[in-house]
Amino acid sequence: MMSAPVPEKNPAQFAREVIEATLTSAHVPDPPDEEFYRQRAACFVSIKKDGELRGCIGTLEPAEKELGQEIIRNARSAAFGDPRFPAVTAEELTQLTYSVDVLSVPEGVEGSGDLDCEKYGVIVSCDYRRGVLLPDLEGVDSVEHQLSIACMKAGIAPHEQFQVERFTVDRYRETKP
Repeated sequence: MMSAPVPEKNPAQFAREVIEATLTSAHVPDPPDEEFYRQRAACFVSIKKDGELRGCIGTLEPAEKELGQEIIRNARSAAFGDPRFPAVTAEELTQLTYSVDVLSVPEGVEGSGDLDCEKYGVIVSCDYRRGVLLPDLEGVDSVEHQLSIACMKAGIAPHEQFQVERFTVDRYRETKP
């Protein structure tokens, strides 16, 4: 997908450090001084608690000049600004796991034959409404299911026509010692 090198520091671990520092009033760490973190790319940060989604916020286009800042922005938003969940608390920090998905540039598709729910995420759009769903999500086992979830998130009714774009991700999960 991208030509940037594999990061020495796991982006998911960096997202954890950002949230923990934010909650403990410590200095939020600067992104690692690595080429990977200096690239310009969009990303999603997902937080889970006991295997269930606890927060997920991301960008489809880079909002920051560098990926490191993008991860900081989206990690904070996932932990404290996802409207579906209350803000993360210090008491639950040890129960949380993080993942970071770095997105490729989206590309248009001709039809559902150009999609694969394990390989590609989707962006659906109709007028001003847009919905997105990352690839390879538990419980999403068909392109039709993936598209229906993305449309529901966008408020696109089943009878409406919509455009579809696809993207790939490089997914980074925390590794346990």
